Amino acid sequence: MDWPAKVLVVSDSVHDGTREDRSGPALAELLERHDLRVLEVRTVPDGVRSVADALRQQAASFHGLIVTTGGTGFSPTDLTPEATRSVIDREAPGLAEAMRATNPLGRLSRGVAGTIGPSLVLNLPGSVAGAVESMEAVLEVVPLALTLLGGGRPQ
Repeated sequence: MDWPAKVLVVSDSVHDGTREDRSGPALAELLERHDLRVLEVRTVPDGVRSVADALRQQAASFHGLIVTTGGTGFSPTDLTPEATRSVIDREAPGLAEAMRATNPLGRLSRGVAGTIGPSLVLNLPGSVAGAVESMEAVLEVVPLALTLLGGGRPQ
C-alpha cells in the first residue's frame, strides 16, 4: 500500500528566500522512490509557534507520514523538537533513537518522533545527508507504523 506523506521544511533563510532548500526535495524524492506519495512540501520559519501551527494543519484529517527537516540542533533558533512535543499525542522514542544512530553527527540531533492521531511525525536534521540518512534508517518500518496507527494489524 502506498501512503501519503508531507514534508515540512523549517528554516528562516529558506522561508525568507535567501537560501535554496535542498533537503525538502531530497526527502520528497526519497519518499516517492519508496512508494510514499508526497502531497505537500511546505516551508516555515524557525520557532515553536510556526512549526506547531504547521504540524497541526498538516495533521488535520490526515493519515500518513509527516517529516520535518531542520531545527533539530543546538542553535538558539533550533526549536523543532519543542514544537513537535507540544502537538504530538505520543512519542515514538525508538524511531528517534534509530535515526540518531545512523551517523556520529546524529548524536547532536535533538529530533523527536511521535504521533498526532493517525499521523506519524518524524523530525529530521536540516542537512541533505542528515535528513536522507535519518529517513533511510526508519523507512522500512513506516508502513507498519501507519497501518497500526490506522487500527490495522500486521500482515
